[in-house]
Amino acid sequence: MITYKNILYCTDFSDEAEMACHHAADLAQRYQAKLYVLHVLHSGYRYMRNVVDEYLDKDEEEFVNQELIDRAKVDLQSRYSSLLKNCPDVTYDARPGHPFVEIVRYAKKQNVDLIVLGATGRSELDRQEFGSTVENVARRAHCHVMAIRNPTAHFTLPG
Repeated sequence: MITYKNILYCTDFSDEAEMACHHAADLAQRYQAKLYVLHVLHSGYRYMRNVVDEYLDKDEEEFVNQELIDRAKVDLQSRYSSLLKNCPDVTYDARPGHPFVEIVRYAKKQNVDLIVLGATGRSELDRQEFGSTVENVARRAHCHVMAIRNPTAHFTLPG
C-alpha cells in the first residue's frame, strides 16, 4: 500500500496551482501527512533569480531579503490556512531561485514523498526558456510528482 508522510504543495498562485491545493489538502488529510506549502518568488531575469518583482509596487524590483520572504510566507498563510485547517501539520515557506531547482532541492531536503503542483503555471517566458516547471520537476525529483489540470481549461489539438 502506498502511503505518504511528507507532501509538498507548490504554488505560483495560478488557477491550476489553486486547484492543486485542494488535492494536496485531501491527500495530507487522508494520509495524516505533513504538508509543506512552497512558493518560489518570481524573478523576471534568467540569470539573476535573486532579483524579484513580487510583493513590491508595480514595475519595482528588489534583491531578495528576509522581509520579502517573510511577506511571502504571510501571504501563503493568509491564502491557504482556511483551506488547510484540517491538515494535521502544515509548514509555509518561500524562497528565491529558479522554480524547478528550488522545488526539487526543497523536496529532497524535507524528505518529501509526493510533490503536488498545477500542470501549468503563470510564467510563459520561463516555459519558453527552460520548459515547464512541472516537466522539469517530474524529470528530476526523487519522489512522485502529481500535476493537477484544471478540468475547465479546454485543450484542442492543433490543425
